Amino acid sequence: MVVRQETYPGAGVPTAPAAFTAAVAGLRAARLRPEVSCEEMPAPQRIAPFSSALSADVTVDDTDVATGRIILLHDPDGNDAWDGTFRMVAYVRAEIEPDLAGDPLLAGVGWTWLTDALDASGAEYSHESGTVTCVTTESFGSMADESGTAQVEVRASWSPAVDADGVPDTVPHVEAWGDLLCAAAGLEPVPEGVAVLPSRRGQRGPR
Repeated sequence: MVVRQETYPGAGVPTAPAAFTAAVAGLRAARLRPEVSCEEMPAPQRIAPFSSALSADVTVDDTDVATGRIILLHDPDGNDAWDGTFRMVAYVRAEIEPDLAGDPLLAGVGWTWLTDALDASGAEYSHESGTVTCVTTESFGSMADESGTAQVEVRASWSPAVDADGVPDTVPHVEAWGDLLCAAAGLEPVPEGVAVLPSRRGQRGPR
């Protein structure tokens, strides 16, 4: 898998800083569950001078049950809202049973999927923020025979801790995002002590 590095066109920074290059290397090194197919995607170019992004699907029995993306942002000059120079941005969407969409506890549970995954992976972070949204679809008229559908969406961002050289260890953050995808998809956690095999990276065709 090749992780694309994006910069502002004409930003006057032709070479990516060493800290960003090292952080991108962590994106490549992360190990995800075999149900997760991961590949590069174009990163946004107007949020930060440097960015890199991954997208992924969770597939069970040849059916995609969850999808998401994670973006690494870097501003060498720092960002007050981030309280640092790096920011992780994540998005996850998964199908759920329609009767679960009305559960008032679901949004809180969805946020816990994220924080539990970050803590379990050993990721160090701060200034986390985000939303959890439940979306339901009902069919009417000539489509009334079609069953309703429901989805849960988690949108979040957080600031990864950096070492003495200003470099974040992005590996646990990406692995936490992978675990969030699987939790949203309803997969059981991997038992403690069981090795996680590398995911099927870069096997999807262009969309």
